Amino acid sequence: MVSSCSGAIITSLFVTPLDVVKIRLQAQQNPFPKGKCFVYCNGLMDHICVCVNGNSRAWYKAPGRFSGTVDAFIKIIHHEGIKSLWSGLPPTLVMAVPATVIYFTCYDQLCLALRLRMADYAQEAPLLAGAIARVGSATVISPLELIRTKMQSQKLSYRELTDCIRSAVEAEGWLSLWRGLGPTLLRDVPFSAMYWYNYERAKAFLCQRYNTTEPTLSISFISGALSGSFASIVTLPFDVVKTRRQVELGELQAKNLSCRGSSTFTCMRRIVAEQGFSGLFAGFLPRLIKVAPACAIMISTYEFGKAFFRKQNFERSLQSSNAK
Repeated sequence: MVSSCSGAIITSLFVTPLDVVKIRLQAQQNPFPKGKCFVYCNGLMDHICVCVNGNSRAWYKAPGRFSGTVDAFIKIIHHEGIKSLWSGLPPTLVMAVPATVIYFTCYDQLCLALRLRMADYAQEAPLLAGAIARVGSATVISPLELIRTKMQSQKLSYRELTDCIRSAVEAEGWLSLWRGLGPTLLRDVPFSAMYWYNYERAKAFLCQRYNTTEPTLSISFISGALSGSFASIVTLPFDVVKTRRQVELGELQAKNLSCRGSSTFTCMRRIVAEQGFSGLFAGFLPRLIKVAPACAIMISTYEFGKAFFRKQNFERSLQSSNAK
């Protein structure tokens, strides 16, 4: 749990500036009007962000014109200070850290248990364990994302938020707290299953190639980057649909309107009708550039942390047995 928590923090610190710059460039090209939403994603978590005009401290508003990514980095640091590159970090850490801890801890425990029970099919255990762990973590975090969006869009106090959630539950039932979970699972569960299966296979291959029993930092990094890249490419259509659905749901939530009537597959058909099949693969390069290093940093930090604590625990037990 400590290893996954550390990995989430380090990954967020590295990748958040990239998304802050990307959002600033997007806001410059297509200004976000009040009440509209966009999805902020740093490779670990997706967050629906509601645009509020008149807030000069809003991190997604650009102070001037940017000619490109490097120019945006330089001007943001010059005008607002280097801290502004991490201005979207707090909401990410609030949700990414517990989600990552649940996800990685559940995966390890499930994978170990499944490998013992699946015998001849033990190689497929990471695929099943990754899918189940992702369903669990996404289900736990989904209501928190809904609550955070409502607080951001309406600036509610905690008492007002409680009343708002109670009225929503009374009107539409408890399942209303998990609204938007469907498109999240459609992308994240296949991604997780493919990622862990390919990661474990790549890690085993590289360990065998370099004649080592434990994966080094570089082996974990390369395996994570390759498996993350492959999974992100295959699940890209679901990511496009999920992003659009999240934005639509966020705008409806901000206006307290009903979110029924637009399913994930309806959204997919609409994208194909408007933009063709290529529309389902929009944002290929930005997603690949973001997901590959995020997966690599997260898994290599996690594996390093596990190896470190395993060594500490072994030495402690050895000292304890010698003392006896």
